[in-house]
Amino acid sequence: MDLREKRRYSRVKLKSPLHFNIRGRGDFSDTVSEDISAGGICFTNNQYIAPLTNLMLELKLLSRVLNAIGRVVWVNPLAHSDRYRMGVEFVELDPQKKLYLSEYILMQENIL
Repeated sequence: MDLREKRRYSRVKLKSPLHFNIRGRGDFSDTVSEDISAGGICFTNNQYIAPLTNLMLELKLLSRVLNAIGRVVWVNPLAHSDRYRMGVEFVELDPQKKLYLSEYILMQENIL
């Protein structure tokens, strides 16, 4: 079965700065998102973060900043690299911001 068939939300490519930290720790990291859906985000990072780890996320999306709590769902090492690609599910996202995100995704799908 194709992974896309398992997804509950459609994803769109999004190259945007992402500021995050492991929830409960003070040190923040910066990276760039790869894609996003109303249910989560995918990005690449230099540090391995174990599945089920909760992250505090801050993402600039057009004119707004989205703050969310996410949980790492999967992590894959990138070939020939010391980096990791990971999928993070949103577990806490303000309903207004989730609506804004959903509208952004719908707008991007209609452009493509």
